[in-house]
Amino acid sequence: MKEQEADEKVIHEQDKIIAACGNDCSACPRYVKHPFEKTDNELLHTAELWMKIGYRDHVVSIEEISCTGCKPENWCRYQVVSCCQEREVTNCGQCSDYPCEKIRECFAVTKSFEPACRNACSGQEYEQLKRAFFEKEKNLSTSDSSL
Repeated sequence: MKEQEADEKVIHEQDKIIAACGNDCSACPRYVKHPFEKTDNELLHTAELWMKIGYRDHVVSIEEISCTGCKPENWCRYQVVSCCQEREVTNCGQCSDYPCEKIRECFAVTKSFEPACRNACSGQEYEQLKRAFFEKEKNLSTSDSSL
């Protein structure tokens, strides 16, 4: 059983799931869609980490921290999900106006959290968040991956 789990993990680590803004959902500690389910303890740890980093001002519930991916009805600070839907693209990297002001602001705000992540996270946690969030521009430059 453990060999099969290890094989599945290697396969999934190679596959990126790129969100509208360039986040890699497959690396995100909040992403719970099959086969990336998380335990309640993992999600609680993420909620606590989000507060330490400054993403949230309090520890949120497991339900709030859990994510199943971008949807137009989900709140998106930069409105990139609805913008991508209107433009009929999967992510910003596929848009003829890329990079627009919305996504540039998204990149800048995300980068502003990187120092706090380095300070609050273990090395392993930082590397996970780097892959999930701090490589947006890189992910969007290869927009053949999609959510």
